[in-house]
Amino acid sequence: MPPICPVILAGGSGTRLWPLSRAGFPKQFLCLEGAHSLFQKTAMRLSGLHSEGLVLQAPLVVGNEDHRFLVLEQLREVACEAPTVLLEPMGRNTAPALALAAMAHGQDPVLVVTPADHVIADEAAFRSAVATAVADAALGHIVILGVAPTRPETGYGYIQVQGGQPHAAATVLRFVEKPDASTAQRYLEEGGYLWNAGMFVLKASVWLQALERFRPDMLQASQAAWAARSTDAPFIRPGKPEFAAIPADSIDYAVMERCPGSGQSIRMVPLNAGWSDLGAWDAVWDMLPKDDLGNATQGDVLAVDSRNNLVHASSRLVSLVGVSDLVVVETPDAVLVAHRGSAQGVKHIVGLLQAQQREEHNLHRKVHRPWGWYDSIDESERFKVKRILVKPKASLSLQKHYHRAEHWIVVKGTAEITCGEKVVVLTENQSTYIPLGEVHRLANPGTIPLEIIEVQSGSYLGEDDIVRFEDRYGR
Repeated sequence: MPPICPVILAGGSGTRLWPLSRAGFPKQFLCLEGAHSLFQKTAMRLSGLHSEGLVLQAPLVVGNEDHRFLVLEQLREVACEAPTVLLEPMGRNTAPALALAAMAHGQDPVLVVTPADHVIADEAAFRSAVATAVADAALGHIVILGVAPTRPETGYGYIQVQGGQPHAAATVLRFVEKPDASTAQRYLEEGGYLWNAGMFVLKASVWLQALERFRPDMLQASQAAWAARSTDAPFIRPGKPEFAAIPADSIDYAVMERCPGSGQSIRMVPLNAGWSDLGAWDAVWDMLPKDDLGNATQGDVLAVDSRNNLVHASSRLVSLVGVSDLVVVETPDAVLVAHRGSAQGVKHIVGLLQAQQREEHNLHRKVHRPWGWYDSIDESERFKVKRILVKPKASLSLQKHYHRAEHWIVVKGTAEITCGEKVVVLTENQSTYIPLGEVHRLANPGTIPLEIIEVQSGSYLGEDDIVRFEDRYGR
């Protein structure tokens, strides 16, 4: 049996879960239930494949360059084995991502490829299905995991397989795009159609051979980007101009849909494990536990005479009276109210935010950085107030600002502050002033998180008013 390499595709944006999901903090990094994010749960689920007797390599994560420190921090929190992180400078969909992942290993492993933002309720059933798929993939088959439909779903692609309702590996006859409601109902009644879960198991060499056959242009462009790569452990960075030249396409469109009837064996293993891709807020409602009236709530929520609602309160009390079938999502800077049946339409709100270049599309009020986070708690024309947390032994870059001065008040921990030629250490309830244009740095030399309040004042308070002189994070 060849070695197994888990490949986590973590480059998605998850726009349908706005306002929790943002471009700078997408769906896969959210904790929608419990203490761990979808990405963390995916990594832990894959590490559990050891229990099936499979020999696992360290995971390979393919993600957006802007999210690289989120990836490392979230894996560190769950003590995941040190990964290789392949950084995409821009989105090119999943087929190029898998091409580069297949080039990253010389031992021709079996790749277990899964998105980072799906939910699996029954992890034992997942491990069993993957073990079955790995055995087939080791023989040279492409294997896809399929989910038996429970409703006439129009938001998923379908796989038609040979032999009705399969209980073991089956031959794939064709892929079907997202159907209309009547077609989806017919698929459900006829049997032999499964939802495409977007999870694939195949040898690295088999994927590269399939690309060479069906999309040689994509393979050649991916090879050029790989040849121009640079590395700074644990990151692999494909050549940026070369990566930009790769045609964008999904795994399904580029290869999978072309396989049936072509001579390339493609098999389906059923996944009966409580799968959901959480493609919209109504799917989140389906997943979450509910009260006696069907309300699924997170955070500080009060509901009176209200039924079948999803409410997510991030920062304040949310109250419902006499309403049903709503999605209400509150964050410090945005509130979404939608009918559960219209949850797929949230993507149109995101489109409007993008068109208007509004920051609510890109970032939360609380912004995560490799050294910690900051939360912009108040601002007006000439001032901004932030809460800042710096992790132990971490530091911000050595920097200066042209248009603003800053006042810092330490509320917890110890701060080492560079201001021009001076270096001072401040503790709780002490403060300092950073003049406009002065080179400065904030560091946490201690063993507990450092928390400060920062008050900015000046003519321009944008985050792009920064000149970095030294930065341990390569920004």
